[in-house]
This record gives sequence, structure tokens and C-alpha cells, in this order.
Amino acid sequence: MAVTQGEKSTDTATREANKQLIRSFYQAISTGKFDEAADMIADDATWWVMGDPARTPGAGMHDKAWNIQILEETRAAIPGPFTLTGSTFTAEDDRVAVEAESYGELANGKVYNNHYHSLYWIRDGKIQKAREYYDTQHAREVWG
Repeated sequence: MAVTQGEKSTDTATREANKQLIRSFYQAISTGKFDEAADMIADDATWWVMGDPARTPGAGMHDKAWNIQILEETRAAIPGPFTLTGSTFTAEDDRVAVEAESYGELANGKVYNNHYHSLYWIRDGKIQKAREYYDTQHAREVWG
């Protein structure tokens, strides 16, 4: 059971459940099960991506519909596997922090291999809010 946003918890089972949600989210993306990944995001979720929206693809504040669109654009641009692998997961209260790496070879021959630090807020077993930090220069070079 995930805790409600803003609620404090020291329950190890809750923290582990929240980390497992994010692991499952990354696994769904990495196996091309984008519908499953989308189901793990709350309908009213907010998703902030670092960078200047005028210069960096994907930067700014977004909603669930944007996430679904990005997953579909990724599927279209990367004909082979696209992986999102978390290496470190830390949970406290209703939040999960993750260090991660993505990898995919685009149809145009470019390789997208970015590194991230993301912070997720979990509510009612879904991602309610996210803040995503990554190499914006690499994103600009690959995605334009």
C-alpha cells in the first residue's frame, strides 16, 4: 500500500511497494509495454522535466497525456529495444528517488544513451508527481 502524498511513513513495506512500482514502471517501458507503464501514472499526475522548453526537447511541466505521447514517439523513433534501467532506488515517505540510464538506437542511426536522476511521488499505488533531471545537451543532440 502506497502512502498518500504529504503523509509521513516509516513503514518498510510501504517504501518497498513504492520502489517496486517504479521498478515495474521502468520494466514496462523497457519491454515495450507502454500501456502498462501509462496505467502506473495517475490521471492527474504532473511531470516536470529539467531544461529550457525553448531549447530542450521535452523540458517543462507536463501531464499524463504528454507521457503517453512521449512513449509513442519513442516507440516510433527507436525500432529496436529501448531500455530504462534503474541502478539505485531510495524511498522515503511517499517519494522514490532513482538513478537510471536509458539506451536505444534510433532509426536514423543516432544512439540515445542518457543518464537520469528522477524523484517520484506515489499516491494510491500510482505515480502522482515526478521531477526528472537528465543530460539536456545529449537530448538536444539526439532528438533535436
